[in-house]
Amino acid sequence: MFKKILIANRGEIALRIIRTCKEMGIPTVAVYSSADRESLHVRFADEAVCIGPASSAESYLNIPRIMAAVEITNADAIHPGYGFLAENADFAEVCTEYGIKFIGPTPTQIRKMGDKITAKDTMIKAGVPVVPGSEGLLKDVKQGKKIANEIGYPVILKATAGGGGKGMRVVWSDEEFQENWDKARQEAKASFANDGIYVEKFIEEPRHIEIQIAGDQHGTVCHLSERDCSIQRRHQKLVEESPSPFMTRPLRKKMGDAAIAAGKAINYEGVGTVEFLVDKHRNFYFMEMNTRIQVEHTVTEEVIDHDLIKEQIKIAAGVPISGKNYIPTMHAIEVRINAEDPFHNFRPSPGKILSFHSPKGHGVRVDTHVYAMYTIPPHYDSMIAKLICRAQTREECIKKMARALDEFIIEGIKTTVPFHKRLMKNEQFLKGNFHTGFLNDFDMGERQEGE
Repeated sequence: MFKKILIANRGEIALRIIRTCKEMGIPTVAVYSSADRESLHVRFADEAVCIGPASSAESYLNIPRIMAAVEITNADAIHPGYGFLAENADFAEVCTEYGIKFIGPTPTQIRKMGDKITAKDTMIKAGVPVVPGSEGLLKDVKQGKKIANEIGYPVILKATAGGGGKGMRVVWSDEEFQENWDKARQEAKASFANDGIYVEKFIEEPRHIEIQIAGDQHGTVCHLSERDCSIQRRHQKLVEESPSPFMTRPLRKKMGDAAIAAGKAINYEGVGTVEFLVDKHRNFYFMEMNTRIQVEHTVTEEVIDHDLIKEQIKIAAGVPISGKNYIPTMHAIEVRINAEDPFHNFRPSPGKILSFHSPKGHGVRVDTHVYAMYTIPPHYDSMIAKLICRAQTREECIKKMARALDEFIIEGIKTTVPFHKRLMKNEQFLKGNFHTGFLNDFDMGERQEGE
C-alpha cells in the first residue's frame, strides 16, 4: 500500500479523499492555491503545500508545481480527484516517469477514451451501441451536411476533445449548419485548444444514464449499477439518482454488459463511468467514458454500501477486485448545492457565507468543504456542497430530500437550494417522467421570503 498520497485537487473531493485515506492509515498531502488557504481540505490533510495563486493555470493545472510538491513531501502516489488534471494523459505520464503512482487508469487508457472519435471507434469494435454519425472528424460543412441528410436531422455537432457541454451545437436544418459549425469550432478551440468537430444524430428527449464500472490490474472488470443524471442545465448535472426510475431489469443487464465490454476493450484499470443516452424506447447509445471518479459517485456508494475512493486506491496498489456486479438495494438521490442564483438564470454568487447549517438525520449525507464565515472564491466551479439522501424507496427518498433541504441553511450568498425544493414537489419529477431537456421549461416561480 502507498506510504503517502498527494491530492491534486481542491474542495469537497479533496476532503472526501483525505477521509478515506485516514481510515486506511495513509498520510495525505493537500495542495492549494492562495485563494483556497482557508479551505477545509487544507486543514484536515497531514501536510499542505501552496502551489500558486488563484488562477487554475498557475496552481491546480500547473504540473511542474504539483510534481515539486510531490518531491518535497516524499509522496509516492497522486490522487487527481475529478476535473483539473484527472483525465490528463500527459500528467499521468509524467507521474509514471517520476515513479509516482497515478491513482487512475494508464495514460494510454485515458487517451483512448479522452478523444471522442477514438472512443467511438473503440466502442464499435467492442460491440457497444453508438449513436449514428460521422466515422471521424468532419473536414468541412459540406461533408457535415451530407452526413446529416443521410442520418436525418436533428444532428448535434460535438468537439472531439469536449466535455461539460463545451463545443456542442444542435442543428435542425441545412440552413443552420454553417452558423453552428462556426460557433462549435470557436468554442472548442477556446476551451480545449482543439477545434476538431464530429457530428451525431441528436436523440430527442433522451435519458442520461451512466454505468459505474471498476477494473483491476489483472483483467477483471465489473459494473456497480447505474445512475440517472438526466436533470441537467446546459449539459451540467444538477441531480443524480440510483436506481433510475426508467430502468428495467433487462435494460440494466444489457447496459451493464455493454459497460463491462467497454472497460475490457481498453483493459481498464481503476473506477470509471460509461455514459449512455437512452431514448424513450429504451434503446441506449454510448456517449463517452469518464476515466476518473465522478461528482455523483456518492449515489452509488449509498445504494451498494461501497467506498469507491477506497476501491480506487486499492486497485492502484494492485489489489484484485471481487468481480461482482452490483444491483442497488436502496434508493439514493444527490443534489448539487451550487453558489448560484436560480431566480436569475443561475448566475454565480461567490462571497462570504455568514451562516451554515447542514441537515442531519438517518440516511442524510452532506459532502462539503465550506463552513460559516468561509469565503467562496470566484475562480473555480460553483459547487459548494452535495446533499445525498438514501431510503428504501424512491418516494421515501424524495420526502427525505425535501425535509433535508428545508434544514439546509446557507446565508450570505445565493444557492440552488430553492431550485431543488421546487423540484422535489414537481409532479413530473415525482412520477419519474423527465429527460435531459426537462429544465428547459421549468418554472422557478417567485422568490419567497428568506430565499
